[in-house]
Amino acid sequence: MKRLITLAFLTYCTFTFAQTSPNIYDIIDAVSEERLRQDVKTLADFGTRNTFSDTISDTRGIGAARRWIKNEFETISKGCNNCLNVFYQKDFVTKEGNRRVPKDAWVVNVVAIQKGTKYPNRYVIMSGDIDSRASNTMDFTTDAPGANDNASGMAGAIEAARVLSKYQFESSIVYVGLSGEEQGLFGGAGLAAYAKEQGWDIIGVLNNDMIGNIEGVDGVIDNRTFRIFSEPITTAETDPEILARQARGRRFFGGEVDGTSRQLARYVHNTVKTYMPEMNPMMVYRLDRFGRGGHHRPFNDLGYPGIRIMEAHENYTQQHQDIRTENGVAYGDTFEHVNFGYAKKLTAVNAINMASLAWAPPAPSTVEIGGIVEASVKLKWNAVDGAKGYKIYWRDTTSPTWDHSRYVGNVTEFTLDGIVIDNFYFGVAAVDADGFESVVVFPNKIMR
Repeated sequence: MKRLITLAFLTYCTFTFAQTSPNIYDIIDAVSEERLRQDVKTLADFGTRNTFSDTISDTRGIGAARRWIKNEFETISKGCNNCLNVFYQKDFVTKEGNRRVPKDAWVVNVVAIQKGTKYPNRYVIMSGDIDSRASNTMDFTTDAPGANDNASGMAGAIEAARVLSKYQFESSIVYVGLSGEEQGLFGGAGLAAYAKEQGWDIIGVLNNDMIGNIEGVDGVIDNRTFRIFSEPITTAETDPEILARQARGRRFFGGEVDGTSRQLARYVHNTVKTYMPEMNPMMVYRLDRFGRGGHHRPFNDLGYPGIRIMEAHENYTQQHQDIRTENGVAYGDTFEHVNFGYAKKLTAVNAINMASLAWAPPAPSTVEIGGIVEASVKLKWNAVDGAKGYKIYWRDTTSPTWDHSRYVGNVTEFTLDGIVIDNFYFGVAAVDADGFESVVVFPNKIMR
């Protein structure tokens, strides 16, 4: 009888915590290629969305674009019983001291917040950029349709709001259009500072900047691969003594590539491989493209986890270019270059990860590890509200992803017998009754 009970329990655990969620598949299916096409066309047809372009016209410039975006979010909210709080968040930037700012102006973001039912102050954020630019970033009058950079990401954030507003989540979701990206990441910096002032507990920022191109300047055509950029550890400024102590700890215990942004990137990778196995997420161990930055960076600067999700193969003839033809090459970021089937896939990538994070319980705040000169690894963590159990992850020290895991039930400490601490890295995630998991937490305390 005891054997039968044990087998039944194991079967229950496997069913409960190895299953996939039908809701996630429904979310993937609900993302509309046609709506993305219409929204990118609308945004591109504003002529230019340069941060310093016309704010009065109803048909041209960034003013018309942000009013249209706000109206779209408000329309979505009406369809879900006013489930979105839609507002402008803005900061004033001046020409003085900013070499990419041609004149003083307001940098205005459009924010839509879907409040969580249980953890309203925990936020997962999806951002797209409103603004576009011509060859000369100071030129705010020339046509700059910015179809891929970044009407594609902005349309993705709007579409994610349409899809996810049909559900309720325990944590809050923010859909946002950020401005001033091309002039120095002003919009992201403004919203990150606002979040800090409001005391937001940010689970993660998914920055979408260019999610619609599949034909690279390198000659590769690929509609399945996408990049996930993440910094290795937090770069937030803190006390120098604390930084030095953390650096000493990493030297002996590891963690050089295990900051919160990197764990968020691994979470996205795992979710995509589980629910969208046809896609090829590429983990890139860098903040952004070589020597460059995106709107997740200001959040990273304040210690928040944030990553960039974007196409794998860029075409530089279509980025930051005046519309023209030279030597038979058509330059310009125009509508016909966007692949909407691909934009649909990457929008779905964002939507399923936001849903998974917003349905999941909080992650453990403290994870202790021990097992020096032993043949077993000991892990201990704090109990998490809403968790029905916990999952231990481990990987080779050179692996970019968590490759092994074990669900250990509703306990707060566990020993992995026969696994030597020296050969792997470890982490712990909280799991709810439906199998949704928190981000993995790398050990932050040593057991002696």
